Amino acid sequence: MIEVRRLRVLRALADHGTVTAAAEVLHLTPSAVSQQLAALESEVGQELLERRGRRVAITSAGRLLLSHADTILTEVERAEDAMTLYANGTTGEVRIAAFATAISLLVAPTLPVLRESVPGLRLSVSDAEGHQAIARLLDNEIDLAIAVEHRGSPSPEDQRLTRIPLYAEPFAAILPAGHPGADIEQIDLATLAADDWIMTSTGNPIRDVVLLACEQAGFAPRIAHQSDDYTAVASLVAAGAGVALVPQLALPNPGTAVLRPLAPPAPTRRVYAAVRTGRADHPLVKATIETLRKTAAALPLG
Repeated sequence: MIEVRRLRVLRALADHGTVTAAAEVLHLTPSAVSQQLAALESEVGQELLERRGRRVAITSAGRLLLSHADTILTEVERAEDAMTLYANGTTGEVRIAAFATAISLLVAPTLPVLRESVPGLRLSVSDAEGHQAIARLLDNEIDLAIAVEHRGSPSPEDQRLTRIPLYAEPFAAILPAGHPGADIEQIDLATLAADDWIMTSTGNPIRDVVLLACEQAGFAPRIAHQSDDYTAVASLVAAGAGVALVPQLALPNPGTAVLRPLAPPAPTRRVYAAVRTGRADHPLVKATIETLRKTAAALPLG
């Protein structure tokens, strides 16, 4: 008989690539992880791993087992939730990770609504960029992630996740007050090709969106400065250090810099909520998502 906890170890190894990384996520020692994997190979009678230097590769038998493991682990999580609900009703905690703007625009406004409508719910909120939130969700560190769609996002066919679109937010150009485009009603992105640019750091999903938009406009931006803090970006722009693109609602107060809409087609930040499929039907998670959707629908976008 296959032990479920050993399937979790195999999934962690597949996600993180090394025994050491999987052990850290699972709060086990590397030797304990190796022992669990060896026991799993014994249980199924197949070689699941092959070593390649410091890393291990999943064999074809291992990949076949993983395809079933995801379904099994989803059903186990559903069963665990069902037993918790049987014992405790609808009282419990939902752990949310979201990027800073989403916390301000979505999560914070939902807190008083949920306190009123679902008094048994406790929310735990933490700050994480979109790509980090998804990794934490898959590692079972949180229950709900609010993330930005980008080229590195999990595939829509990933059966481990259920995704719920929340809103699409257009980008705007942020310019120094004396910039030639500061008085133009809508900025053609190509007219900023000769400027220095302030960009988010490598790995931030926003960077991918902006670089792709510039590529489609026919140029590669000359990146002079980097910051993931939009207030810092606005300060650099106001000081004449360059130009930037920011999501429309991310910078309510640009200071002395100037925000200008982009001429169509403007890039957009597509924001979604994600939960593990095994927890998608949990009443507290469903109530939280529904409230987030209502908050998102009221955002001043356009």
